[in-house]
Amino acid sequence: MASAPANNLPIFYNDLLPLSSVDHVDYRTRQIDSAPFLTTQHAIPLTIDEFVPAQRFAPIIFSAGTDSVPLLLMGLNEGVNIFVDEDGKLRGPAYVPAYVRRYPWMLAKLRPDSDDLSLCFDPTSPAIGAFEDGKPLFEDGKPSEQTQGVMKFCEDFEQAAARTSQFVRDLQELDLLMDGEVAIQTPVADQPFVYRGFRMINEEKLRDLRGDQLRKINQNGMLLLIHAHLFSLQLMREIFEAQVAQGKGPIAMPATAEATPEVAGA
Repeated sequence: MASAPANNLPIFYNDLLPLSSVDHVDYRTRQIDSAPFLTTQHAIPLTIDEFVPAQRFAPIIFSAGTDSVPLLLMGLNEGVNIFVDEDGKLRGPAYVPAYVRRYPWMLAKLRPDSDDLSLCFDPTSPAIGAFEDGKPLFEDGKPSEQTQGVMKFCEDFEQAAARTSQFVRDLQELDLLMDGEVAIQTPVADQPFVYRGFRMINEEKLRDLRGDQLRKINQNGMLLLIHAHLFSLQLMREIFEAQVAQGKGPIAMPATAEATPEVAGA
């Protein structure tokens, strides 16, 4: 059974196998009510299609570096996710990014000399296997309705990811991204806790855009996405306070903290 290339696997994925009507003809998929892999992941890749619903629950920021990607900040400190408990179950209302809902599936190139994408899955996931229960992945040797639905979701995700990449390129062309910094003052410390290591929209440069540039980003929908990002940043303190309430806040002596280290494979 041939594995997809294992180098530079995206976050959450331990391995990738192409779905095969021969090797996996008896495989089924079943619902799981927890995501243990999410408990220590504080920054999740986000597509622009999700900005508006996601901004109500958590800050949307951009990863540091030249190849920035939007991220939903589910915790301010590395290894902290305030929205799930120790078992990976949601604590309450939250937005779960499509990146998470896609797992353990994804479309991947199996050959470096071809752009064709194949439906692959992480064989270490408890959601897929030769179970007696669950929904079959194949019926009469052909992809089942369940598998076709998974394929459609993954295709939609790839298209949204492509739109997101173009959105970031447009922001960079307009020089609207800058290094971010958030300082949170607490009554128990003399100095604020400072979070860096991410990028955000430069509001001053946004205000200084020429009329034709502003009109363009308004007409093509970018302005709405920019505002969703900026509004979501107001949730930084709420995330911080939730961390403290869960006993996962930073140490008593404040120090500069990296809010979002680079996310590999996003």
